[in-house]
Amino acid sequence: MNNFDLESYLTDVYTNYPEANHQPIIGLTANYSNIDATLRSVYYQQIVKAGGTPVIIPPVADKDVIINTLSHLDGLILTGGADYNPLWAGEEPSPKLHHINRERDLAELMITRLAFNRQIPMLGICRGIQTLAMALGGKVIQDIDNKIKHDQDADRNEPTHSVSIAANSILEKIYGEQRLFVNTFHHQAVGEPGPHLRVIAKAPDGIIEGIESNEYKSILGVQWHPEWLEEDGLKIFQWLVNEAQEFAQAKDVQRHVITIDSHCDTPMFFPQGVHFENRDSRILYDLHKMNEGRTDAVTMVAYIPQHPKPGEIPEGMSPRQYADSIFDNIKDIVDHNNDYIALARNPHELIANKHANKKTIMLGIENGLALEGDIKNIQHFADRGITYITLCHNGDNDICDSARGEHTHNGISELGEKVIHEMNRLGLMVDLSHAAEKSFYDALDISSTPIVCSHSNCKSLCDVPRNLTDDQLRALAAKDGVAQITLYHGFLQKDDEASIMDAMKHLEHAIDIMGIDHVGLGTDFDGDGGVRGIADASELIQFTRQLLRRRYSIEDIRKIWGGNWLRVMKQVQECVIK
Repeated sequence: MNNFDLESYLTDVYTNYPEANHQPIIGLTANYSNIDATLRSVYYQQIVKAGGTPVIIPPVADKDVIINTLSHLDGLILTGGADYNPLWAGEEPSPKLHHINRERDLAELMITRLAFNRQIPMLGICRGIQTLAMALGGKVIQDIDNKIKHDQDADRNEPTHSVSIAANSILEKIYGEQRLFVNTFHHQAVGEPGPHLRVIAKAPDGIIEGIESNEYKSILGVQWHPEWLEEDGLKIFQWLVNEAQEFAQAKDVQRHVITIDSHCDTPMFFPQGVHFENRDSRILYDLHKMNEGRTDAVTMVAYIPQHPKPGEIPEGMSPRQYADSIFDNIKDIVDHNNDYIALARNPHELIANKHANKKTIMLGIENGLALEGDIKNIQHFADRGITYITLCHNGDNDICDSARGEHTHNGISELGEKVIHEMNRLGLMVDLSHAAEKSFYDALDISSTPIVCSHSNCKSLCDVPRNLTDDQLRALAAKDGVAQITLYHGFLQKDDEASIMDAMKHLEHAIDIMGIDHVGLGTDFDGDGGVRGIADASELIQFTRQLLRRRYSIEDIRKIWGGNWLRVMKQVQECVIK
């Protein structure tokens, strides 16, 4: 710098608008030494070169500080430094344990876990790779029994040994190679990556040198120091900045569109005493997970089992009474947390909730058994605020035949026809998920309003009775209905483990057959829905990231995420007004 005229620098800022290009905000955890929070300049210099804006995070283990910090970040780097206190892993110290840093341990374990729950892209370097393992259920070796030297008296920018790279890993995609020369300096190392991570790089003596997410998330850890490796190291920082840019875009998209999950079974777990304001491991939807996944709304159903198991429905309670008890529980949850969540029964109320920065619960019934054969009960549940009824579940009932039934009625029964007409009259969506194919086509003919399949997949990709044939998808679209792709593993894959990638295949197949105006998402969370990559509501922003990677426009994403569902709801409800 040889110009000391401040005004010339400010002129460069203000001669154009906007003043600066948008850059993802990358947080870097600071070291702590004596009384100073410190960070070597090579870390933030690499971020700047990669096109990010670096922010240094002091080692503060205050939850309000951490959460407010994370709300502004698009990416996070866990930096190098001293050893972890083994007590955090439930272990006693090895005689070979080196210096530990009590100021950093809790602060970094907390920020890592909370960033993980928020799906924030992360890069762990040296101590940082160990942070990832410690925070996410893995193990760290206090002192490695190594056969090659891992802590050498060499310049930081000098490669000192090689590592082998796993095929199809992030590192192979970054470098295009399966062997790298790196500058590792350590005596602690990752022992086990834990359930969320997989090993992708090892030294010749088998010591773990690299890990990444095994859940399609933007998480990478390396034991070496890419911040010192100039252009070679820059590639890893460029990867993080690119992932952070996509994450920032996904957040922005979800700020501007309505995100709706059309089906979950979480209320089944309410009798276990769950608290919706807690992050409860027993359920896949709660306020924390909705906030982390940035989901606006979910339809929670009163699921009525076809053949209740002991304890599944309280003794002496009829199906209608059980459904009412679920809606009572939901009302209590909303009343108890009314600063953050509200009910909605129509698109207008849902949009108003979003503008008020509140999450939304909508109500539905899964299995027309709740009606107990009485048409008047449709009015009763409409008054309670439901938006749809799934006509049947896994077995024929008095309304229609199920996809897993015995063809009792050869489709929709006489009672079922009356049920559909009454639902049309009252502005309730007719849901044909779980219905037999004949029931599906009968309902299309009977209903005067579009029908929905709140959680159904494509039979041509996974041939099970519950999924929809291509002809059904075309017929549904022709009547202006919607099919909501679900995350139930058995409807995505018959044999292998299903993942987010399978869900995207089903979504894109439905789009190919039906068009972009007739698809959406109904996770079936807490009804055995949830797959690797979208395991609970906190991970739903990953769905948006997958849509962005496939180059869907914002308008198309708006339709997929809830616009199509709301269009049908509006059409169905407007028929009441007429």
